[in-house]
Amino acid sequence: VANVLIIAGGAGGGGTLGGGGGAGGYREISNHPIPSSGFPVAIGAGGAGATSGTKGADGSNSVLGASSPLTSTGGGGGGRNNNPDPAGTSFSGVSGGSGGGGYFNATGGSGNVPPVSPSQGNPGGLGATAAGVPGEEDSGGGGGASAAGANGSASGGGNGGAGSPSTISGSDVTYAGGGGAGQANGGSAGAGGAGGGGAGTTNPGIATDGTANTGGGGGGGHAGDVHPPSGAVTSAAGGSG
Repeated sequence: VANVLIIAGGAGGGGTLGGGGGAGGYREISNHPIPSSGFPVAIGAGGAGATSGTKGADGSNSVLGASSPLTSTGGGGGGRNNNPDPAGTSFSGVSGGSGGGGYFNATGGSGNVPPVSPSQGNPGGLGATAAGVPGEEDSGGGGGASAAGANGSASGGGNGGAGSPSTISGSDVTYAGGGGAGQANGGSAGAGGAGGGGAGTTNPGIATDGTANTGGGGGGGHAGDVHPPSGAVTSAAGGSG
């Protein structure tokens, strides 16, 4: 038997005025049976950042074993503005290990999808109007392993939810923080959650990628953000598991 820590890839933040990317699912399990023969391990990649008008890409799952495998689910991408979009179908954050933040009048994605016990993550924050601030476009932060993403508000984009600490490596390291939301009309961009979450961007500015090997979510973009190397308006990528 062994103690195992399985962290999925974090999601990319939403593009224009985007929500933070959700952290990859976090699962720490004690005394898990390990076969004496070899067994497969798949480490989830972080989701790509978004171009203007697209949601952040979801993170990829991390999987331990082949027979009755343990799976942590990739984080859900952040929602974003995409005018014209009368139905608002682009606004919501995506569900996953932790959910991406929602834009404007939309909800964040759910966390712990599919459900496991203990929970592998938390939801993304609401867009500011959905959170009760009429007319505000600021997005919510991505969810983290130990806390939901903060809602967008009149003062700016929501912060990413905090991750969870682990000493499995021999050091006290925090993993799976959510990405911060991008700035909308003034105010501040959201900070990344502790555990590798990337910060959202102000205008002008560059969103921060989730940290590799932590499962942190990527920061959300602003309408004027230019993120190398593509030169397109974009957000930041999630970190690998």
